Amino acid sequence: MSNPTSPTDAVGALSALAHEQRLAVFRLLVKAGPEGLSAGAIAEALQSAPSSLSFHLAHLHRAGLVSQRRESRSLIYTASYDSLVGLIGFLLEDCCGGRPELCEPLTDLIRQATCCPAPVQSARA
Repeated sequence: MSNPTSPTDAVGALSALAHEQRLAVFRLLVKAGPEGLSAGAIAEALQSAPSSLSFHLAHLHRAGLVSQRRESRSLIYTASYDSLVGLIGFLLEDCCGGRPELCEPLTDLIRQATCCPAPVQSARA
């Protein structure tokens, strides 16, 4: 789901995130950055049983929110930033209804996120 273009894709992603443990895993992977984390490191950080974690990672993977790669004998998981951006874009696609001031608090929040570049000065300033 690199770019959720349908309500079905968005519902699948939101459904995958609608569980406390999966949301915690996804947030941890977003924080970890593109290097990702091994399943063992995720389990340790979240104090999760490996079998339970495996189930949740598989659910997030099926929804397209995480990817996995093999490094030696470990599986490394990373958040799919393209999917996250696509989901946010889908949710905000028509949020303004022609009134950008309604979405301004959201765009300010996104700009302030630690992963994003410094906010661009508004032309109104």
